[in-house]
Amino acid sequence: MSHQGQVTLQRNFAYIIKICFVAALGGLLFGYDTAVISGAIGPLTNHFDLDSMQKGFAVSSALLGCIAGALGGGAIALRLGRRAALLVAAILFVISAIGSALAESYTFFVWLRVIGGIGVGLAAVVSPMYMSEVAPKDYRGRTITMFQQSIVIGQLIVFFVNFLIAKGMTEVWIEDLGWRWMLGSEVIPAALFSILLFFIPESPRWLVLKGRTAEAKAVLAKMSNQQHAEELVADIEASLSSDNKSKGEQISLLHPVMLPIVILGTFISAAQQVTGINVVFYYAPEILKPLAGGTENALFQNVFIGLVSVVGVCIALFLIDRVGRLPLMKWGTLGCILSMGAVGYIVSSDTFGYSAIVALCMYTLCFQVSWGCTCWTIISEIFPNSIRSRAMGIAVGAQWFMNAVVSQTFPMLNGSEFLNEHFNGGFPFWMYAIMSTISIIVVMRFLPETKGVSLEKMQILMAKRFGKTQHLSEENLKEAKGQA
Repeated sequence: MSHQGQVTLQRNFAYIIKICFVAALGGLLFGYDTAVISGAIGPLTNHFDLDSMQKGFAVSSALLGCIAGALGGGAIALRLGRRAALLVAAILFVISAIGSALAESYTFFVWLRVIGGIGVGLAAVVSPMYMSEVAPKDYRGRTITMFQQSIVIGQLIVFFVNFLIAKGMTEVWIEDLGWRWMLGSEVIPAALFSILLFFIPESPRWLVLKGRTAEAKAVLAKMSNQQHAEELVADIEASLSSDNKSKGEQISLLHPVMLPIVILGTFISAAQQVTGINVVFYYAPEILKPLAGGTENALFQNVFIGLVSVVGVCIALFLIDRVGRLPLMKWGTLGCILSMGAVGYIVSSDTFGYSAIVALCMYTLCFQVSWGCTCWTIISEIFPNSIRSRAMGIAVGAQWFMNAVVSQTFPMLNGSEFLNEHFNGGFPFWMYAIMSTISIIVVMRFLPETKGVSLEKMQILMAKRFGKTQHLSEENLKEAKGQA
């Protein structure tokens, strides 16, 4: 556009940051809800006298809810809007926090964790979707990285909260009441999120999708100016009309252009979990407890992992729109492979010392730079406007499914007599290193660099990567040839 440079200078970044900050609180609840179990799982296991399979399900049960929330999140966000979907998630967080803290049986606890998981899955789909739809293209990576930053801040906060609740208390008190306070503490951020959602606008791209163009222009005008709002709404309408043969008709996810994009995005989302990150976040206190000498000290060391997570996200925040997505994925994953391999060696050789916490922190740092931040940015931007809500629901649902698989199987793998006899405890960590290697090979082979590409032009970029330009609409095909 001829006025693009001028328009960029006129953007109201204070307003954009404010609404993205509120949306990113969905990530804070995401991190808080998923990490709070790390401090509670040990005492809870003893309180309810759980075996290894029940212990794994106490963690992974919430992830079953996450799958349901993610798979349904796209439909909810499409029907009700992004903001209303986030409000539903906030209410579910409140219900889960209160209910799981008051649980008097293992079964009741599991059901309340599933409810919280639905909220997490919903927020995981809608928060980054909303942020990608309101962020300027040249700042989209940094803006969506705010979502991952909120996740790790939520995890860090709950690590501190868990430690402070356990500090100075006996193991008996922690097993009887401490874990309840840990789980119930989530009510405070969930209530705050619910209130703040009433102070942000609906996504302008969703408004255009629903034919509410006047409202969309009003929202976009607040972000920049009226001229830019008119131009961007025209671009959004053009991208939607090129995908739909008639008004109200949805383009199929099986369309020759869309299917490869959905498959790649779903793979990247699911592969995030096979790196083993949530073994670190869910089970680090249990891994470190033999070294730390007790629950309180293990929870204190867990705080270091949370601090390193924040540092890793800050690095990604600085680099993602400067160097691009692919370099961060490549070099960050290499660090994940080496450090996770080192964790396996340390565990298998019984040379715990402080080397274990150092290796876990190095892994966490590399993960946040690559699969942590960059993965969320990629899956929030590569799907075209016409399928974004549906495709993100599938991709994030796959991520939570793999999260549940990894979380459920780790205690079983770690406690296997056969594996411990042959690998002395190192097998799960080496397996995650191998899976990380396979995942980054696929990413580097099929994913194009998406830095600086507008959401409306993403379909053309992905079609060219997969050699599917012949299936583009006439309008997009002309544009693709013009860019060649």
